[in-house]
Amino acid sequence: MRVAIITENARIYYMAAKVLQEYRIPFYSLRPGDNIPFDVEVVLTSKEEYAKINFPSKIMIVNENFIDDLLAKLEGREKFKTVYIAIDPGERPGIAVVADNRVIEVHHLKTPKDVDVILSLLEKYPKAKIKIGHGAKRYRILMLKSLANVLGDDFPIILVNERGTTPKVGGIEASQVQDIVASINIALRDGREASLGELMHVGEPSRGEIEYIKTRSRELSNGMITISSKLAREVAKGNLTLEEAIEIHKKKKGDKK
Repeated sequence: MRVAIITENARIYYMAAKVLQEYRIPFYSLRPGDNIPFDVEVVLTSKEEYAKINFPSKIMIVNENFIDDLLAKLEGREKFKTVYIAIDPGERPGIAVVADNRVIEVHHLKTPKDVDVILSLLEKYPKAKIKIGHGAKRYRILMLKSLANVLGDDFPIILVNERGTTPKVGGIEASQVQDIVASINIALRDGREASLGELMHVGEPSRGEIEYIKTRSRELSNGMITISSKLAREVAKGNLTLEEAIEIHKKKKGDKK
């Protein structure tokens, strides 16, 4: 599918062409009155020429911000009835955008605190609802708290039972594929809607959880460091990442020297 720039305004043409080239969107360059090719999806034109162009889908160019409207039209986002941004929580969360049971885009985040991608997706798909799997508790809580810092405790989110959503995948990048496929499966499941504030609430971690986190700190530091039970508790409650806890431990040890 292509876009057609139809204008005699040199400034508008240059602006539109520059943005389309940056986004690698193929386009035709036409003058008002030219025949519009059959494969054109959207026409871009100036404010002065807008009313003169007889085409069902057109965008008036005022500045470079037209790209959001254009992408919405090209991707059919304006027609979606339901859009879900689904999260498979974990050390490197998988994200899937599923609209009307169709996968639109996927992402693999670096950390549970890396919520900028989710926030940009909420802007891109204003009607979207967030779903998140119920597993990986401490990573899930860490992500929910990061989202709540921006969206507020009252923001609604759907908690989904993710049992059986992660497939068995072979290969070098298996874990990344698993996270993304799991997020797609989470998007396709029903769940319970609650507020971020409600879902962030966790009880006191068990002794087993704390000991497991301390063990993981030894593994991540190649046996050099075992964080304190106090720091492990903060990790379990989603207040710190394990890496942050290790750095705090190192700093405290350094200050004592």
